[in-house]
Amino acid sequence: MQNAHQNAETAVEFEALLSVIEAAPAPRLAAAALSQVRNGVITGEGPTTTGRIHFSRTIDAGDTALITRILNAGSDAVSRAEAEALFEIHEAAHERADHGRFDDLFAKAIAHHVMAAAGLPVPPRAVALAATTPLADWATPDQFVGGEVAAWLETRMRRKGRPCTPLAALAAMIGFAATFLTPSVAAAIDFAA
Repeated sequence: MQNAHQNAETAVEFEALLSVIEAAPAPRLAAAALSQVRNGVITGEGPTTTGRIHFSRTIDAGDTALITRILNAGSDAVSRAEAEALFEIHEAAHERADHGRFDDLFAKAIAHHVMAAAGLPVPPRAVALAATTPLADWATPDQFVGGEVAAWLETRMRRKGRPCTPLAALAAMIGFAATFLTPSVAAAIDFAA
C-alpha cells in the first residue's frame, strides 16, 4: 500500500497520501510527500500546487502549509529521511513568498532531528515546530552535538545553497565553529548577530 501512494500524480492522490501519513506516521512516506512538495517548488506544477498560481523555484505559503502538515503528522523526532527532504526543498527554492515561515520551520525541524539523533531531549513535534515556539526555547547554546550527526549536518551545510539565517544560528548554537560553515552561512550568522 505504501508504494501505491508514494508518487501521487493528482491533487486527490496527494491528499490520499497525506491522509495515510496522518493515520499512521511513517517517516519514509513523509519524506516521499516532502519530495513531491520539492518537485512542485521546482516546477511550479503538479499535485502539490493544484488550485493556485505557483512560480517555479519559489516556496509559498501553500508549500509551507503542506510541509507543516506533513511534519506535524509524525509522532517521533524528525527522521533523517525527512531532514534530507527538507534540505532538498531548501536548496531547490531560490525565492521565498511565505514571510520567512519555511526558513523558521526548516531550522526547527533540522534542530529536532540533530538533537534527537545526538541523544538530547526534544519537545514533541507539534510544540517544537510551531510558529509560536522560538527555537531558543528548546535548543540552547549549552547543548553540544558531535559525532556522526554533526558530520552529517556539516556536510549538508557545506553544500551550495541559499543562506538560511535560522539554520546558521542553529549551527552556531549547537557548537559548530565558524570553520565548519560555508562563507555565506558564516556571513548570515554575523548578519543575525
